[in-house]
Amino acid sequence: MTHPVIITDRAAKRINEIAASEPEKPLFRVSVSGGGCSGFQYGFAFEPASEPEDMILEKNGAKVLIDPTSLPFLAGSEIDFVDELIGQAFKIKNPNAASSCGCGVSFSL
Repeated sequence: MTHPVIITDRAAKRINEIAASEPEKPLFRVSVSGGGCSGFQYGFAFEPASEPEDMILEKNGAKVLIDPTSLPFLAGSEIDFVDELIGQAFKIKNPNAASSCGCGVSFSL
């Protein structure tokens, strides 16, 4: 089965680095909620455990949680980690987004 969300090697490496420094919260949650300057916004958090309904994706030992409400908004997306002049951040390349804000944290459909 192919997962609807792709985790890049860079994202997996950074998730593993952060999880190693916070062993009590080893799981990386990606979520979508209403808000932000474009209508929806991405959320990123490290958590101690998954919920029973979460989809759990794994890449190179990194575990990513996505709740069932967020999953349709993220279908076909790529979770990446970028190190740019303006800073480091997790970025989502989302084919479902019609537009996104300049910072890449919020989007519209």
